[in-house]
Amino acid sequence: MLDVSEVGKRGYLNEGFRLFHLKDTRAQKLDYHYHEFDKIILVLGGKVTYVVEGVTYFLRPWDVLLVQHSLIHKPIIDPGEPYERVVLWLDRTWLSERSDPGEPLDTCFDTARERCFHLLRTDGARRLRYMQTIQGLEEALHSKEFGAARLADTLCQQLLIDVNRDILASRTAAEAPDSYRVDPKMEEILQYIVHHLDEDLSVESLAKRFYLSRYYLMHRFKAVTGYTVHQYISQKRLLLAGELIRQGVPVMKAAEQAGFAEYSTFLRAFQNTFHMSPREFR
Repeated sequence: MLDVSEVGKRGYLNEGFRLFHLKDTRAQKLDYHYHEFDKIILVLGGKVTYVVEGVTYFLRPWDVLLVQHSLIHKPIIDPGEPYERVVLWLDRTWLSERSDPGEPLDTCFDTARERCFHLLRTDGARRLRYMQTIQGLEEALHSKEFGAARLADTLCQQLLIDVNRDILASRTAAEAPDSYRVDPKMEEILQYIVHHLDEDLSVESLAKRFYLSRYYLMHRFKAVTGYTVHQYISQKRLLLAGELIRQGVPVMKAAEQAGFAEYSTFLRAFQNTFHMSPREFR
C-alpha cells in the first residue's frame, strides 16, 4: 500500500522536495507501506523502531534513516514519550537534475540499498551541521524574502551532500549490534526475490531452494515483512514494471520482464495498486 504517514496530501509528492518537522504525543499505528520517492528521517526525540525490508532498526535521537523509493517499511512508535523527527521527501527527477556527472545525489540511497543497511548514526560535530542546515532550510521554506526558494533548494542539496559524504565514509551503525536486528535467512530470501522477479517464485520453489518447510517460510516471512510471500512478490513485480514503463519499455514487455505470466493479471493488479492504467502511469 502507498504511504499515508505524513501530513497534508499524504503519501504523494508533486514538488522537488518537501520537509516535515513533526512531533507526535499520541501513538500512531501505521501499516507497512512504500513510496515512489526517496525519504530521509532524522530522529530528534522519542522511541521509535523502524522495519525496512525485514531489517529492524532501533533508532536513537540524531539517527538518520534512509528509505529509498519502493522499499517496504513501517515505524513502530513507543507512546511513552513524544516522537519528534524531521522528514524529507525527495523527488527522483529533482535529485537527477541537481546531480553532477559521476556524483548523483541519490548515491546515499543506492549505497544503503546495496549494503542492505539504511541507518546512519551521527556524532556531535555532524549533528550540529545537520541541525544548522535543517534550521536554515525550514526558515528559507517559510520566508518571503528575495531568493528564498533558491536558498531552500541549495540548502536541501547541501544536506544531501553531507549525508552522501557520511555514508561513503562508512559512518553507519552497522558495527553496533544493538542498533538493528535481522533474520539472516529471510534477508537472503528477500535479496533472492528482488534479483529473480522474472523467475518462478512460488512458495514451493522458495521453500525448496532455501531448505525450509512451506509452513515455516510463510509464517516467518509474514512476521518479518508484514506481507505474505505472494503479496510481497506481487508488489515488487508491480514496482519493477512501473520503473520499466517510465523508462519507455512497452507495457506488455515491462509486464513480462517483471515476471507476470499473464497480461490480464498484470493489468488488474496494476490498476488496483496505482489506481490508473499503465499508460496513464507513464
